[in-house]
Amino acid sequence: MMVEKLGKLFDPGAHELMHGPGLFAQSPQTLALPGGGVRIYFSTRSADGNSGKFISHVSYADVADDLTTLVDVARHEVLARGPLGAFDEHGVFPLNPVQVRDEVWGYTTGWTRRVSVSVDTAIGLVKSRDGGRTFQRVGTGPVLSASLHEPFLVGDGFVRQIGDQFRMWYIFGQRWERETEEAAPDRVYKIAQAWSDDGQNWQRTSGETILPDVLGRNECQALPSVAYFDGHYHMVFCYRHIHGFRTDPTKGYRLGYARSEDAVTWDRDDAALGLTGTPGAWDADMQCYPHIFVHQGALYLLYNGNAFGKDGFGLARLSP
Repeated sequence: MMVEKLGKLFDPGAHELMHGPGLFAQSPQTLALPGGGVRIYFSTRSADGNSGKFISHVSYADVADDLTTLVDVARHEVLARGPLGAFDEHGVFPLNPVQVRDEVWGYTTGWTRRVSVSVDTAIGLVKSRDGGRTFQRVGTGPVLSASLHEPFLVGDGFVRQIGDQFRMWYIFGQRWERETEEAAPDRVYKIAQAWSDDGQNWQRTSGETILPDVLGRNECQALPSVAYFDGHYHMVFCYRHIHGFRTDPTKGYRLGYARSEDAVTWDRDDAALGLTGTPGAWDADMQCYPHIFVHQGALYLLYNGNAFGKDGFGLARLSP
């Protein structure tokens, strides 16, 4: 890949978002608008009462076809908070939009807090009939969640239609481990894939991963995104060490890359992407939550930088 970094595209601190300024803009994902331009969905945060914890909310920014001119920012509720006790009660992050006929479907990752460990996740389905301005849940439960060999932390669903089939790439948790006896447990998760004829009922090779590790068995792989371009399927994802990733930049998220001829078997080659941070810049210490997409015949990448997207997201043009 040849990578042309186009700089930071969106800074949440510069806008009065619905849930307050400066509270992250994580996991940007695109939807081409029928009248031109691109809508970029992302997750922001608000404080959850007096608990000191946060709730993730879906928001979006509209940009012009040049992808760098900001047109508008959502100031309304895009998706209501999950109901009491539901899998998405404590937030949605991320939302993956898919145009399906005259509707926009959104595959969500719902978060819920637990006691012995911090969180669990599952994948839900929401639909929009107003062009992606607002979404409503298809049901209270998820469409993909924990199973016998994928016991927790099912999430990051990225869906595309290939032929007459829906294809999903997602993550699932393998285990929780403590760095020390006194430390809070950290999670290990890997990337897998699933198939569906209707986009709602999914089949998976339960417990099978599709990418090899480069950091050892405790490597954490997250947020796969896939685009077809120049005769190949391209996947960009992020990966990190299990422990120390919040405070040690050498153990934090980096971007990985894989290529496929059939969207089933993947060859991992992180060096082929080669996108790294710019010293002293918003992405110097971390590159995470990528989204690869095709726009007007060119291949682009959105991604978050330092502090898991607190400083917003940027854009790069890729040339295979």
